[in-house]
Amino acid sequence: MLTGADASAGTAVVLAVLDLIGVFANAILGGSVARRHRFDPIGFAALAIASGLGGGIIRDVLLQQGPPVALTNPAYLVTALAGAGLAFFVHFEHRPWKLVFPYVDALALGCWAAVGAQKALLSGLSWLPSLLLGVVTAVGGGVIRDLAVGQRPTIFGGNTLYASCALLASGLAIAGTMTGHTQVGAMVGTGVGAASCLLARWRGWMLPEAVEWGPSTWFAWRRKRPG
Repeated sequence: MLTGADASAGTAVVLAVLDLIGVFANAILGGSVARRHRFDPIGFAALAIASGLGGGIIRDVLLQQGPPVALTNPAYLVTALAGAGLAFFVHFEHRPWKLVFPYVDALALGCWAAVGAQKALLSGLSWLPSLLLGVVTAVGGGVIRDLAVGQRPTIFGGNTLYASCALLASGLAIAGTMTGHTQVGAMVGTGVGAASCLLARWRGWMLPEAVEWGPSTWFAWRRKRPG
């Protein structure tokens, strides 16, 4: 039977593995974007690092608690560069990649959001900025990647829910931490965030665009009312 310490250590290992898998998958995604823009190897490496590590680096810089983990733990940069190298030599646009990537991306989203929010909360921030940093951890790399190639960040609209799922994962992780169940909160946040992301993809859920409401809209509505 596992003790509480053993279970916590096991959960930490699982989250660390998910973290690196997410870095690798999103580094490949960054490399795929570099391929579409016909970048050289430096461009592949830059977009892979931005896509796979950007959100975590932004979070750690804002927390101001020493160098970002992505720079102190060599596994992160090595993993991101491995993804860049693989994307440089292999064209990831075939059916197997398209089938597998959404699941890996969803797990990475949930893991990054949950762990990012908990790290901010345990650093002394209140729940609201921790919620924000959880979302930044999950989506920051994609925003940097899109801006680097002159595209509107995909989280700003026209796509299925992504930042909203990160928000949900962050909230659950924070709730777990504030009630004294940090490891459970991390796992639940990761799982629910990933599941909601996959469900949004499957159902095509998107947030509504801006609603135009003003005097002219009100008068038009009044004219259509019966009686």
